This record gives sequence, C-alpha cells and structure tokens, in this order.
Amino acid sequence: MASTNESKQFIPLNIAVLTVSDTRALADDKSGQTLADRIVEAGHHLAAREIVTDDVEAIRAVIRRWIADAGIDAVVTTGGTGFTGRDVTPEAIEPLFEKRMDGFSIAFHMMSHAKIGTSTIQSRATAGVAGATYIFCLPGSPGACRDGWDGILKPQLDYRTRPCNFVEIMPRLDEHLRRPKAQGATV
Repeated sequence: MASTNESKQFIPLNIAVLTVSDTRALADDKSGQTLADRIVEAGHHLAAREIVTDDVEAIRAVIRRWIADAGIDAVVTTGGTGFTGRDVTPEAIEPLFEKRMDGFSIAFHMMSHAKIGTSTIQSRATAGVAGATYIFCLPGSPGACRDGWDGILKPQLDYRTRPCNFVEIMPRLDEHLRRPKAQGATV
C-alpha cells in the first residue's frame, strides 16, 4: 500500500487541464474546474487550461503545444473517452504517446468499478508519456475527475509517495533523447 514520506519536500508540478467538449465553456465546465481546483489544492501550479471541441486535430494541436512547452510537466484531459461518434480523445492523443501507461487505465477501471459497477467499461480512460510530459485522459464527468485525481493522480504526482511515484522519474523521461546515436559518437 502506498504511503507518504513526510520527511521529503513536496515538489510542485506545472499541470495543464484540457476539457474536450462540444457543449462546454469555461463558465460551465464542472469537470475541468474540478481538476483545476484539485491541482491547486494539492500544491501544484495550474499551467494552462483550455477547452476544445471533440475534433482530433484540435485536440492534437493543444496537446502537441503543451508537450513542446518545457514549462508543462503533465496534462490531464477530461471528456471524449466514451463510445459515441464524437468521442475521439484516445484517437487524438494515443498516437502521440512515446510510451503507453496501461496501468493507469487498469487502476482507473478498478477504482471506478467499485463505485459504478460494470458501467466503467463505457470509458476509454488512457495515459502515456510524450516528450517527457505525462498525459492522462479522464472521462468527462466531475465524479470521474474526482476519482481519477484523488485515487491515482494526486498520489502519483506527489514526490513523497512511497514506494514510488512519477515525480522521482521525471528527470529520466527524456534520457533516450540525450544518448549518442552510435557507440563512440560525440555529443
């Protein structure tokens, strides 16, 4: 079971929130606001917050921009993970992953199943890493955002969480980009 090592110092991250919706604006974006509030309450910085429509290229444009931004450590999206014709968040973002985080989806569904039963299968929650940026895609309901943040993201984005957490491996996420191309090559 995870625990918190209080002798370690908390390290605030820069986290961006993207809401994917054809019907929401900032004024009525309950899920995005839920995430933004929890990010700040946890001691992190809200690096950016936007809303885009359920459009593959619109979603990718924002995510690519945030991946390229050295000032953003993690991205959390909400919405577009279902099965309707307009739900395209996984199709937009998964091709950008350098590495998939299959355990995130499994953990999310296990936690969700305990609360909503088999209805959890209607979500395609996903996560991965791209350009040394963590990307987490949550469903569009405030409840799913609360559960995903409180149960998975908050502890994993806290350097004090033991036995391990995402913060402690952040300096190594882009080590493959720093390796020489061939043995004996000079950098």
